[in-house]
Amino acid sequence: MLTKDLASAPNDLESFWMPFTSNRHFKKNPRMLVKAKGLHYTTQDGRQLLDATAGLWCVNAGHAHPKIVEAIQNQAADLDFAPSFQWAHPKSFELASRLAHLFPGDLDHAFFTNSGSESVDTALKIALAYQRAKGQGTRTRLIGRERGYHGVGFGGISVGGMVKNRMYFGSLLAGVDHLPHTYSLEHQAYSKGQPAWGAHLADELERLVALHDASTIAAVIVEPVAGSTGVLAPPVGYLQRLREITKKHGILLIFDEVITAYGRLGKSSAVEYFGVQPDMITTAKGLTSATIPMGAVMVSKEIYDTFMENGGSEKAIELFHGYTYSAHPIACAAALATLDVYRDEGVFENAASLEGYWAEAIHSLKGKPNVIDIRTIGIMAAVELSSRAGAPAERAYDAMLLGYEKGIMLRITGDTIAMSPPLVLTKAHIDEIVDKLGSVLDELA
Repeated sequence: MLTKDLASAPNDLESFWMPFTSNRHFKKNPRMLVKAKGLHYTTQDGRQLLDATAGLWCVNAGHAHPKIVEAIQNQAADLDFAPSFQWAHPKSFELASRLAHLFPGDLDHAFFTNSGSESVDTALKIALAYQRAKGQGTRTRLIGRERGYHGVGFGGISVGGMVKNRMYFGSLLAGVDHLPHTYSLEHQAYSKGQPAWGAHLADELERLVALHDASTIAAVIVEPVAGSTGVLAPPVGYLQRLREITKKHGILLIFDEVITAYGRLGKSSAVEYFGVQPDMITTAKGLTSATIPMGAVMVSKEIYDTFMENGGSEKAIELFHGYTYSAHPIACAAALATLDVYRDEGVFENAASLEGYWAEAIHSLKGKPNVIDIRTIGIMAAVELSSRAGAPAERAYDAMLLGYEKGIMLRITGDTIAMSPPLVLTKAHIDEIVDKLGSVLDELA
């Protein structure tokens, strides 16, 4: 409760239950960040920490970009909040229009959310409601993929395929099935870009169609590049084959681009990078360069028009879905400023120009102790380590801790070190990342 003694409340580490964190170990050995600028964090003890992960795949424009900071400050002073249920503010329409022009094809309608998890659950709900609006209400099944990460909502973990994210939470959504993942250490080790082996795995969708019948399947959702599971690029031809099969059977195809959109592959999106057009894409993270939480689901004109044409009275609500903070004014201002930075400073082009240098530099770590695979695409990379007997994931965890001591932030997933630095990096930053990570690997038992 609020009392005059509030100022005397203890400031300790106990009350915060940290997400996706080993709370007990962290609170004995905290790693506190107090400031950020460009490609570096400042730790509580005053050290500089090179951000090799763009926070959580999201700070694409670098930390504390002055144009984005100014836009947020100005918007907070002008209009701090406006509801988006039956009301609106100009920047929400401006941002939607900008995004419609950014993404390829007819992905020209934006539904705003606050995170990647919300974007995924929004896309899944739109897919189900769309099929019903089309008079195909039997299409209720959703197809995900093993090792997929689609956030932490019940829809996202149901179509997702990361075991630890699913196993504790009951039976999840009914009517969900999964494609096999596309990774094979035997056939794809040390891939730069798309591996040559694995396109045939898309044909597993035909098996699922034969099992369930197309008339029961609403949508397939995949990450074009599986990020959180350890940077798994799609085999050559795989995404094209998925698109062919889904179109053949009237199934919607959703690309989860929460990580890949906004320059991570040197393009606006994986749609542009791979040349495969889905029916929807989910985005977040780089939309505001992580300054303010925001996401957007980009929807094809055909999907949007179907809702408008079957919505009943003009005064009726077409889609019973949304969030209190959908199209929040400050988030919209941040996103518009971020898009300006991406355009004016050539951020996507910088990432594209460095993809080859990045790949060669990261792959130079081949042969380091305990390294069993390295994978790169765009400005993403994974260095996979052999697991310690009886202690899976602990070797990578210790690598993260050692990296902190050596001045680099590393992200880990299982026994894989994943990297995705801000897209304003230079060759010198890449060299520093490789030097520091190489030192970590040399010392790691």
